[in-house]
Amino acid sequence: MSTPVEDRSGIAPDDDVPIPYMERTREYYAAIGYTTPYRWAHYVDAPFQPMMKPLAESRVTIVTTAALFDPAKGDQGPGAKYNGGAKFYSVYDGDTSKTHDVRISHIAYDRVHTSAEDSGTWFPLPQLQRLVRERRIGAIGPRFFGAPTNRSHRITLETDAPEILARCREDGVDAAVLVPNCPVCHQTVSLIARHLEANGISTVVMGCAKDIVEHAAVPRFLFSDFPLGNSAGKPHDQASQALTFELAMRVLESAPSARTTVQSPLRWSADASWKRDYNNVAMLSAEELARRRREFDAQKLVARGLRESAA
Repeated sequence: MSTPVEDRSGIAPDDDVPIPYMERTREYYAAIGYTTPYRWAHYVDAPFQPMMKPLAESRVTIVTTAALFDPAKGDQGPGAKYNGGAKFYSVYDGDTSKTHDVRISHIAYDRVHTSAEDSGTWFPLPQLQRLVRERRIGAIGPRFFGAPTNRSHRITLETDAPEILARCREDGVDAAVLVPNCPVCHQTVSLIARHLEANGISTVVMGCAKDIVEHAAVPRFLFSDFPLGNSAGKPHDQASQALTFELAMRVLESAPSARTTVQSPLRWSADASWKRDYNNVAMLSAEELARRRREFDAQKLVARGLRESAA
């Protein structure tokens, strides 16, 4: 049954609110047999680096949790099942003057309500390039950076965030746009944003998991109430992607203080019932939960092998 956008008095349905990803994730993993709850990164205060130059004079880069496509790593196409074999475990970078095929099959985006057909929804390099051509932004950093999606706060804070900071400094970057996809991705980029800001680089996170990003206390956050995997706008919708990136730039240049959250006015659809589905154990049978546990265990073995070979 569809959920109406609002009743005749203009009041929206009670469940037309941002998805509680931390709660859903805890309940989901408990339901498939992992009883030790994951501890999400939590901070009360956030560092804040004001923009030192006008945006039209600044050099901006992108930090993504998407992975470079590798045909040797199995199905990574639109609608592909979760593919742990496509994961990466160290920071990578790419030339921003070139076209890149980056994909999100290795992470837990919303596979029910989006299909990962349009990389513009998670990798806004074309929008950044457009705003440089229009002189809205001064320049693009010579490289973008890939951040490993890491459940370990320590590894993100002690290894990956400092590495991305070092490369941003090498490139003379003034600001970074960080674009996550899965729940843990949102935590990863939040920790990296905090590290960059504490070391003089302004940031804005573009994301869809409001509770996770705000729990980690980031300097600036543009929230889009879309299914995971669409932090940079709707698929095959250039107007949506352009507006989403422009809103992120406005947050970057005009946020008055740390912990500034701005919500995009765009809606995914008139029917908000899609918000009920993601990892909602109340909507999954015992058989489905058991199947997912088997799949998760299999992917863990694949990931363990990759980590060991990368070490």
